[in-house]
Amino acid sequence: MLRSPSRCVRGWIAAVALIPLLANCGTSAGPAGADGTPAPRTEVTVEPIEATTRLTDTAGVDVSLEERPERIVCLFALCDDILTELGIVPVATNSALLAHPGFLGERKAKGVDVIPGGFIAPEVEAILSHKPDLVIGLGDTHGKLAPALKDATTFWAMQPESWQDSVGYLRDVAALTGRTAEGEKAERAFRAKLAAAEKSPSEKTALVIYGSDENFGVATPDTDVTASLFPKLADYPWKSRGVEGSYSLEEILAADVDVLFVETMSFGDTDGTLSEKLADNPLWGRIPAVREGRVHEVDSEVWAKGRGTRSLGIVLDEATAALR
Repeated sequence: MLRSPSRCVRGWIAAVALIPLLANCGTSAGPAGADGTPAPRTEVTVEPIEATTRLTDTAGVDVSLEERPERIVCLFALCDDILTELGIVPVATNSALLAHPGFLGERKAKGVDVIPGGFIAPEVEAILSHKPDLVIGLGDTHGKLAPALKDATTFWAMQPESWQDSVGYLRDVAALTGRTAEGEKAERAFRAKLAAAEKSPSEKTALVIYGSDENFGVATPDTDVTASLFPKLADYPWKSRGVEGSYSLEEILAADVDVLFVETMSFGDTDGTLSEKLADNPLWGRIPAVREGRVHEVDSEVWAKGRGTRSLGIVLDEATAALR
């Protein structure tokens, strides 16, 4: 049996805030068609973003600043994703996302300090040593830091569960930093890419799994930001079974999965990919995706942890190509 998803690694629980999607302004090329020709451009507009220093965020949390933040510390990757979209570099981070070539790249990312203590227990003194105007963390993991940070800086606990939440947080950060044009541009580009992908859904059955060993988890649309994209991209028949729920490998085999996306979670020294470890199970080799060579090991920093519009744009590019 599979273990239930880890809340500390993937991060969940929030109200879904859907930002209206309208047709008509701004363009973005969609994924290539089956014959390799570019798909028609998809045009969208987005709601204007107004700069402010006080707002109620997409999850209903009140955020108030004295002025626009200039020194921001990121304690989880969605923060890094959003700041990159807005053209901002955090003064310190707690993820490896910035080193991805779709973000700052390895060379530039080395210029951003890393908060010691790891994702679960970042050190408060190290955070405050950067004199941040704003610290952004994952609510169910970093909320415990709020009392220690209260008198020294503003702590903002985010809790994304769907791609709509991620777009909402992008808009919120754009408003607080005054990067409204950048926020609108990033949202428009993502929505256009998503709309183009949804116009040509695949008939293949897809699955996203994650983990570090044979006890892996299934990413479900109602609890996972990346998986929330998939129901309109492919046949994705996976529903959350709650904190204690899980899927058996027998059930996955019975679903005739055509395309598998595998997020290997690395904790310390890595000793192989998740798909390599699962290869020892005889049931694994009987899954259609495995038999046909359609198992894709993806970058977990982007697929599992990024959760923002830039990461999700990369996911859309890679997923639509694999699902053709």
